[in-house]
Amino acid sequence: MLDLDGTLVDTLGDFVAVLGLTFADLGLPAVSREFVERTIGRGGEHLVRMTLAEAGGEPAMFDRAWALYQRHYAAVNGEHAAVYPGVVEGLERLRSRGLPLAVLTNKPAAPAAALLKRKGLDGYFAHVFGGDSFARKKPDALPLLKTCAALGTPPTATCMVGDSRNDAEAARAAGCPLVLVTYGYNHGEDIRAVAALQHVQRLDEISVGALS
Repeated sequence: MLDLDGTLVDTLGDFVAVLGLTFADLGLPAVSREFVERTIGRGGEHLVRMTLAEAGGEPAMFDRAWALYQRHYAAVNGEHAAVYPGVVEGLERLRSRGLPLAVLTNKPAAPAAALLKRKGLDGYFAHVFGGDSFARKKPDALPLLKTCAALGTPPTATCMVGDSRNDAEAARAAGCPLVLVTYGYNHGEDIRAVAALQHVQRLDEISVGALS
């Protein structure tokens, strides 16, 4: 199971652009790129709520902000994003070992699938599950357990690959082994301080033998 934003694709530029358009429509100031980087990872609704507060908007503006955000994201999705170095090579290695792969992200499933297709990564995955695929999102264990069931592998033999403590907490709760990439988004904290089976600087540095 692989996270998407911050693990497979650097989407920070997309989030900054979409929030800028959304809050311009609302007549509110844009927030800093650093704030967005610290805040992403728990789903779009959380990001919009936190950004609304940061920009000085009223909580009652959320429904309009969320509708605008979704519209702008559909138009921008992938335009300012790039696949991280080592991702294609890493996915090729994992696939060559016959390991079933799924994307598990808190981004809604439809834009997640669209992003993977736009970046040429869609062919690697048997499943793409988003924050709206299950009743709860990461860091809850439920999405991981459901994804393991879809892959047909037990949690103890199904690795979660992510970039944040959000992924780490979910893996711990589900009983899944964990690999963390060091280049993603972790709310401004050093991910190497979070215990994991491996910390890697590129996806193709994952020790495949330790996972299978």
